[in-house]
Amino acid sequence: MSKRLYRSTFTYMGKKYERTSTKSQREADRKADQYKRDLENGAGGISKNMRVSAWAYEWLETYKKPAVLAASYKRYKRCIDNHIAPGIGGLRLCEVTDVHLQKLLNTKAGYSHSEVKFFRDTMRTIFKRARKSRLIVHDPAEDLIMPQYKKGKRRSITYIERFHFLKAAENHYAGLMFKVMLFCGLRSGEVIALSWKDIDFKKHVINVSAAMESGTKNIKAPKTEAGIRTIPIPDEIYSGLLELRGGPFDPVFTSKAAKRHTATTRLNAWNSMREAIDKSMGAKWEMVKGEDGKMRRQKVLSVIAPDFIPYYLRHTFCTDCQAKGVPLKTASYLMGHSNTSITANIYTHVTEDTIEDAARLLGVTFGVTDETDSHQTA
Repeated sequence: MSKRLYRSTFTYMGKKYERTSTKSQREADRKADQYKRDLENGAGGISKNMRVSAWAYEWLETYKKPAVLAASYKRYKRCIDNHIAPGIGGLRLCEVTDVHLQKLLNTKAGYSHSEVKFFRDTMRTIFKRARKSRLIVHDPAEDLIMPQYKKGKRRSITYIERFHFLKAAENHYAGLMFKVMLFCGLRSGEVIALSWKDIDFKKHVINVSAAMESGTKNIKAPKTEAGIRTIPIPDEIYSGLLELRGGPFDPVFTSKAAKRHTATTRLNAWNSMREAIDKSMGAKWEMVKGEDGKMRRQKVLSVIAPDFIPYYLRHTFCTDCQAKGVPLKTASYLMGHSNTSITANIYTHVTEDTIEDAARLLGVTFGVTDETDSHQTA
């Protein structure tokens, strides 16, 4: 005797579906209700009705994971996890309008330009792919407008900062590493990746051919061919490198644990270096009693600029090239820029030194004398 088959049907988006059960009509209805909810949540395969979050993760795994570095993949995933999924993830692809996306992008107002742009470009790419895949007819992200963002400032270090930086570097365990960034313009990942085989002491050059991948410990070729280059070693660091010289495949710079630097140990080294520079510039510490009654050494006056970051050393190398008359195309090669326009943006920066030079050429006394100050005060 055959078992009775119970059926439950429903229509969703113009299509009829059926679920069955051999137990009871109630069980068939339960299965039908569950399947309808699954379809509403985008479990019915890749279609215009799938949820935005489901499509965003599909896009990430299908189009980005095989094509980008691990650090970039993690950045895209964080963007989806923290912003896109909570903000519009519950909407179906076919429901999303430009208003939804613009309102979500506007929540990034006040963040840095790079962060706002990355968020906007990620949403653009996700919905552009959805349109190309014929999941949606119109792309709601193509005309997104950038909200107000925080304008970052990249600069060279000042003369005073350079003086105290070099002074602190003389006795700091990572001082030479940061001096290489200043005098050779290397990126943080490039200086970490250096092995002694990359330094040609006979020709006085550093051959840059690798970099540590951001967010990992992997040493890989630079992201672009322009990153592969040969940089002259100036006298200011040549003897220090020669004295430190090790085996061909040993790392040039190591952490306190005598291992190749990671992003974390490099950051720790820079924080320690900043403290040394700050001390040289006149920072002050005092013994302060804590809540537990114990006396601790605490900084009460910091002099170093809060924005003094390692990148400024590389930026300074570029402006040094400009000041010494290095042609733009050559400087672009030394910096490892893929386009001379990137270098030109730095070359066009006007520094205090260039203003002084212009003043001398014009026969103008640069700056304000004490006598002028006194008259103005009076």
